[in-house]
Amino acid sequence: MKALITGIHHITAIAGDPQKNIDFYTGVLGLRLVKKTINFDAPDVYHFYFGDELGRPGAVFTTFPFKGARRGVKGTGELTYTAFSIAKNSLQYWIDRLRKFGIPVSDVQTRFGDQLIRFEDHDGMGLELIANDLDDRKGWPQGHIPAEHSIKGFYGATLNLRAKDLTEILLMDHMNYRFIGQEGDRYRYGTEGKPGDIVDIRIDKSGNRGMQSAGTVHHIAFRTANEESQLEMQRILMEHGYGVTEVRDRNYFKSIYFREPGGVLFEIATDEPGFAIDEEEENLGELLKLPDWAEASRPRIEQLLPEVQVNLEDYV
Repeated sequence: MKALITGIHHITAIAGDPQKNIDFYTGVLGLRLVKKTINFDAPDVYHFYFGDELGRPGAVFTTFPFKGARRGVKGTGELTYTAFSIAKNSLQYWIDRLRKFGIPVSDVQTRFGDQLIRFEDHDGMGLELIANDLDDRKGWPQGHIPAEHSIKGFYGATLNLRAKDLTEILLMDHMNYRFIGQEGDRYRYGTEGKPGDIVDIRIDKSGNRGMQSAGTVHHIAFRTANEESQLEMQRILMEHGYGVTEVRDRNYFKSIYFREPGGVLFEIATDEPGFAIDEEEENLGELLKLPDWAEASRPRIEQLLPEVQVNLEDYV
């Protein structure tokens, strides 16, 4: 039977200043702004989608930027580090680039045989770049980052939890994940064990609970092919006692949500239909796109939202 879950779909974070958010992810990291819309549950707040050329599942980091939001605190019950995948020979390029823009970077670390660096964005969001030769995705070849060094998409994510057993049961028994290995207090899982599907659980038995605000992850979404496979996942999760939401239409995918046993908000999102349903591929992210139900309120929404733009001149 075909797997219902095939890896990470997107990761969504809470951010602060919207313009600084765009500057960092498009300017410094060189991701493409593939969609500029609103938080469907808070229409006076932007929802930005940053990714590869087309915003393919497994490559999209999204943000809810709340101007003036205080910083959150990393802790247990949270996804604390989002890892992006880069080519094996690109690590020094990114060390030099991040330092060029005054961003503190960790020493090179090794994890499960791959080298990586760790840093934070302007809000304190935990980020990693993991160099590997297993990822054949192309990133955004038309961006201002040299194509051979561009970010390819997600490598994986770290869940910081006090215990792993119940979350492990969820991943392995119900979400098509398998155990890959252990290094110290870190346990690794994957659907196929390749960049884009990796989930690490880091055990922090005595850690304080995280506080969600700017610079913290709101939720992680996992990929499922279509509405049919999503409904099957919803059925399985409900049968095993997880409090799953109804299906919610996010225009570019359908979603269901639930909390895993450690407290992290999980989403199951469909690969279909994608971000090109309301913009041409070459114009993705240029205009503010609203769901049909919000179009009548466009004048009020546009008045509430601060003006933002993609400005890459200072980041080439």
